[in-house]
Amino acid sequence: MRKLLLWLVCLMLTSAASAHQLKAAVTTVLFNDRTSNIEVMHRFYLHDAEHAVSHLFTKSPGRHNHADLISDKETQDTFADYVENQFKLETLTNKKLTLTSVGHQLDGQFFWVYQEINIPDSVKGLRMSHGALRDLWPAQVNMVNVEGKGKVKTLTFSGEDTWLQTKFETK
Repeated sequence: MRKLLLWLVCLMLTSAASAHQLKAAVTTVLFNDRTSNIEVMHRFYLHDAEHAVSHLFTKSPGRHNHADLISDKETQDTFADYVENQFKLETLTNKKLTLTSVGHQLDGQFFWVYQEINIPDSVKGLRMSHGALRDLWPAQVNMVNVEGKGKVKTLTFSGEDTWLQTKFETK
């Protein structure tokens, strides 16, 4: 009986932990020499994204829109558009790099948003802004890994961060 009770308590704690919002997202900015593109892949926990759409896309003040991110294509499109508009790239000389939408998908417990742009000539680094969900939750942390230009660089958007930059190693 004790084992059963212990098992039930563990199950309840696991369920409570998995239902908790993590308020974190990971983005990969990949310099892909094979395609000559910068490929951007945003990964959000589905639970966080579902909770966010009910707050971000209300149809009338004071009422939550019960949008369904899992089965409603329009809600998925709207959330993907929101993410794309919250992420900005520039060169170190402040030249705006306009990303193109490649699509989005649900994958298990994640919602992915994809963007890309041709790799600019002689890029020596990037400036970026990643405000997705940070306007809703100040505790939201958006981590960006930059790959394909030497050692992986990680930028972490938290607190008051709006623009961060990374410089690439010169050969």
